[in-house]
Amino acid sequence: QVQLVESGGGLVQPGGSLRLTCAASGTAFSISTMYWYRQAPGKQRDLVAAITSGGSTNYADSVKGRFTISRDNAKNTVYLQMNSLKPEDTAVYYCKADLRKPYWGQGTQVTVSS
Repeated sequence: QVQLVESGGGLVQPGGSLRLTCAASGTAFSISTMYWYRQAPGKQRDLVAAITSGGSTNYADSVKGRFTISRDNAKNTVYLQMNSLKPEDTAVYYCKADLRKPYWGQGTQVTVSS
């Protein structure tokens, strides 16, 4: 039983930054690979970044060099630092935990616009 809640989204100008937070309940967070996905209107949900329990990371080509995923197991949280934001980054961002079954948060809206 895991519950995930994303926060930190909002409206930002191109070139700006945001940090998203995913807060997890439950006792299995520290052993779970964690993921950030995003879904723009009319588009499929795509993987943005992942981080293993040991701290290894991977990123979609579209965000490499701009986004950083990290985790704090003591706080049961995972973060997505987003820099140099572009209009094409506009989407609802979702946190996912990978345990015996997937767990999804409700999403947080990120809008990049002038």
